[in-house]
Amino acid sequence: MSTVAPPLLEVRGATVRFGVESALADVDFRLRPGEVHSLMGENGAGKSTLIKAITGALRLDQGEILLGGRPMHFSAPANAQAVGISTVYQEIDLLPNLTVAENISLGREPRRFGMIDHRAMRDRAADALSSLGVDVDPSSVLSTHPLAIQQLVAIARAVSVDVKVLVLDEPTSSLDADEVAELFRVIRDLKTQGIAIVFVSHFLDQVYEICDRVTVLRGGRLVGEYGTRELLRIDLVEKMLGAAADALAPLGQRSPEPADGPSIVSARGLASGSRLRDADVDIAEGEVIGVAGLLGSGRSELARALTGVDHPDGGEVRIDGEPVRLGSPREAIRRRVAYSSENRRTEGIIGDLSVLDNITLALQAQRGIFHRLSTARRRELATSWVEALHIRPADIDRPVATLSGGNQQKVLLARLLALSPRVIVLDEPTRGIDVGAKAEIQRLVGELSDNGLAIVYISAELDEVLRVAHLVAVMRDGVLAQILPAAELTSDALLALVAKPAAGEEGVSDG
Repeated sequence: MSTVAPPLLEVRGATVRFGVESALADVDFRLRPGEVHSLMGENGAGKSTLIKAITGALRLDQGEILLGGRPMHFSAPANAQAVGISTVYQEIDLLPNLTVAENISLGREPRRFGMIDHRAMRDRAADALSSLGVDVDPSSVLSTHPLAIQQLVAIARAVSVDVKVLVLDEPTSSLDADEVAELFRVIRDLKTQGIAIVFVSHFLDQVYEICDRVTVLRGGRLVGEYGTRELLRIDLVEKMLGAAADALAPLGQRSPEPADGPSIVSARGLASGSRLRDADVDIAEGEVIGVAGLLGSGRSELARALTGVDHPDGGEVRIDGEPVRLGSPREAIRRRVAYSSENRRTEGIIGDLSVLDNITLALQAQRGIFHRLSTARRRELATSWVEALHIRPADIDRPVATLSGGNQQKVLLARLLALSPRVIVLDEPTRGIDVGAKAEIQRLVGELSDNGLAIVYISAELDEVLRVAHLVAVMRDGVLAQILPAAELTSDALLALVAKPAAGEEGVSDG
């Protein structure tokens, strides 16, 4: 790629206001042909707003967008797509009940004699997939494929037209290492075709592996544009946060070892479906158990079986020594065991409801329709949790969908804490949120543990698991293989454990 190539896409002086607040203020952005360019910044920095402006989802209040040097005026995403700007979002917006070919041609199906030409549609899909080096049967139903393949189908749909600019919004958030490598192969192939790619991710390692340049936003303003080879990672973090990176280090006063006490929840021989087999685990007061494993290792299945979301196929769960049958999340909550799903959008927040309603939702459901919380009490509860967890903006009447990902996660945490649980199971609580918000969530976990709450903390990021946990449960191929003290592990040692083949292993080794 020539470093002097003129921009293919250029944004000048972009300003977007929502009421009196500016989501973007005089932001410039340049994207050259055949490059991968990352947008970096904390949640609320303006990344999503800039992407929406580029892709026609919202209009600029001031500024201009140029494509190939020509001013563009988008009133809808279809206008941007018509000139070659396509987007693949973190939450794949395809239809799982349709075939791969139908998804790739959706809304622009080839026709013959007024009818959809299915043969031409399959041929078009095959060409698009072949151009990416993806071997998938166009006639197969999309839902039969793993998430990584669905992601590649979404990219094939985006490039099946004359695409010039491809926006990838958190494309790797649910992929394992091998799937990320395959996605990056596709991205590099697209680069050679001259396609300009905007890559949005919170994984710094991936940004430095695949991106040529980064543009950093903070508080809706441009911090700067940098070559990835010229900017140290610690400097990037400081530019994103506006503070020294070592400010991220403290997690509260978490001690290396939890208080010595009896288990609140104990599971023996827990099994669920094909992804969880014969798991033993004990969760004690004030203890943080980090769960580490590759995608598909059984991490989420363990979480869901412990909290009544999925009914176990085998094994036993005890709470305070008493055998229990957790047939539903409601039953688990009644026994003060709460769960936060990894799917924040589909199984967590209700975007159209206010912060107030989202925080008090589970508590009101627990009380039932005949014991309604008063409006004053609901507002008092929501306000207290907004203050305690530093949810921003501190407006309990604001629709929760308008908050950043990190603040949405804190709203979900507030909802669970309002139930006064003794055990919380957090599945990927920091996925898709920025480094500053991650540190804040991790710090909250430490403080809650210090106050006696037992926490199961699941994360694909091994450094994060080691940072928050007293003990680490290692999952491999549906087996809870080992439980070890976090203080005895390094990131490299933990990576070797989660990547080790599980064949021939039996039972659990407690460290």
